[in-house]
This record gives sequence, structure tokens and C-alpha cells, in this order.
Amino acid sequence: MRNLSLLIRAVLLTAFLSVSAAAQTTTISGALTPTVEAGGWLIVDQNQKYLILNAGKFSGEAWFRNGMRVTATGEMKRDAVTIYQEGIPFEAATMAPAQNSGSTRRMTLVTVSGDARLSVEPDTAMVTISVVTQNPSAIEAQQGNASRTTAVITAVKAAAGAGAEIKTSGYALIPQRVYKQNEPPTISGYEARNSVNVTLADLTRVGPVIDAAAKAGANNIDGVSFSLRQDQNARGRALAESTRAAMAKATTLAQTLGGRVVRIVSVSEGGTTPRPVIYAQQDSFARTASVETPIESGTLDITAFVQLTAEIEVPM
Repeated sequence: MRNLSLLIRAVLLTAFLSVSAAAQTTTISGALTPTVEAGGWLIVDQNQKYLILNAGKFSGEAWFRNGMRVTATGEMKRDAVTIYQEGIPFEAATMAPAQNSGSTRRMTLVTVSGDARLSVEPDTAMVTISVVTQNPSAIEAQQGNASRTTAVITAVKAAAGAGAEIKTSGYALIPQRVYKQNEPPTISGYEARNSVNVTLADLTRVGPVIDAAAKAGANNIDGVSFSLRQDQNARGRALAESTRAAMAKATTLAQTLGGRVVRIVSVSEGGTTPRPVIYAQQDSFARTASVETPIESGTLDITAFVQLTAEIEVPM
């Protein structure tokens, strides 16, 4: 009886271990896909990824390649730690191409780009105004310029309003040299130049600022430019449109090949901050007091560019 009892226990233990082992064995099917981890491979089944811990065991097989659909049996190793933790860790005991060759598909990569251009109204104007004086004496040229520049700044502040920003952008006192053959150059006089930048949020004040500066003694305008200071929303819209354009191209390519976009592998974006619209002008201000300076701000172009690489699944 004792021997019979021991035999029964051995049979039950063997059966229990067999059931436990069977319960831990899992069968998965999907497409082989390289991972971001060097030498790593996944089995991708729709939206689920399984990280093959022992891919080297099968990588020498002729069928082991990107996009091949396989069936594998093995164990989930959820406690395994990898560098990127991409997918559920899986140790395969067996692996072979899927039996239904008619549904075998492969993965391929396509790189597409999209761009967008938006026209927006500027919200900021910058006017650069200069006072230029000349005199045989350096100090006379400097002091004359200082007096006239002070008057110009006072007039510009009144015309620009409280929200304007006025700052000096350049100052120079330059000797005027006379050159004669076989003689050293001589200084005939001096030119003083004082330039100020006037930044305006109210674009309707650009013309009045120029006119006020002219009446107060400014005798040169280096240019008027328009820009978009608050450009985040416009840049976001341009980026969204360029991304949609790129995705549409990837989808069209996949559908034309009889497949679908599986995932986006990488995305890079580029764009341009709206370039200021510059109206260069060297103006002597020889205009009558009754004529106002007309200024049209126009529009600015904001562009965005996106390049993305998509993984698409297509028939073999």
C-alpha cells in the first residue's frame, strides 16, 4: 500500500507540473519589427508589441526579416528589464513563419514631407529715423545734431503715443576727408548721425510719426518694417497644417500600395519666423506740410515644414 501511495503522489506531482508549465506557455502571432534598441526585435500584433528577449536564437533563419509574420510560443517575462522597455518581454521557445502565407505582409518605411504657408496681418511696426548734421567743426556738428535730435525725439514721442518704444539705434561722428593725388588726406569737416528706432503697436501712427519727425528736423529715414510680435498661434496653425499634409501623403502612399500606416517612426519640423516686411527709404523729407505720409502694412507670410518617416504595412 505504501508503494502504491508513493506512486500516486508522483503521478499527481508530474501532472501538476505539466499543467503549470502549460499554463505559462503563450502563443503569439504578428509581424517582426526592429526596435529602437540595437539588435532588438518585436513581434507586433495590431496595437500590441512583444519584445523578443532571445531574438538571436532565430535571427539566422532565412525568413527572419522585417515585416515577416510569424507565430511564436514561449513565456512572458514581465519582470525582465530592458533599456527602452519597448513591448512586453517575451522569451520564445519556438518561432516560425505564419501558416497563412496569403495574409503575410511586410513592413516598409516611407519618408514624406508637408508644408504650409499662412498670410497674417502684422501687429508691430518699426521706423528708423536719423538726424544728420555737417559742420567744419566737430563740436559744432555734434552739438547741432544733439539739439535737432532732442527736438525730433520729443515730437516723435507725442505722435507715437504712450505705448511706443523709442531707443537709440546708432550714433556716429565721422570726419569728412578730402583726397588729393600725392598728398595725405585732409579733413574738411565732420558729419554727425544719430538714429533712433521707434517701435509701434498702433500701425495707424506710422505715417504721423514720420511726418512729426520731419517737421522737427529729422532729415533721413532708414526704413519702415512690419513684423508679428505675437506669432505663437499663427505658427501653431501653420505647423498643424503642414503635419496634416505630411500625414495625408503617407496615408495615400500606404493605400496605393494596398496597406496602411502602422506608426510614425520619426518627425522633424522646421519653419521660418515671419520675416519683417521692410520698406527701405532714404527720404530727404522734401514734402509739403499738408501732405501726410501714406503707409500700408500689407501681410506677412508664416511658413512651416514637417518631415516624417512612417512605417507602413503592405502585402508581400
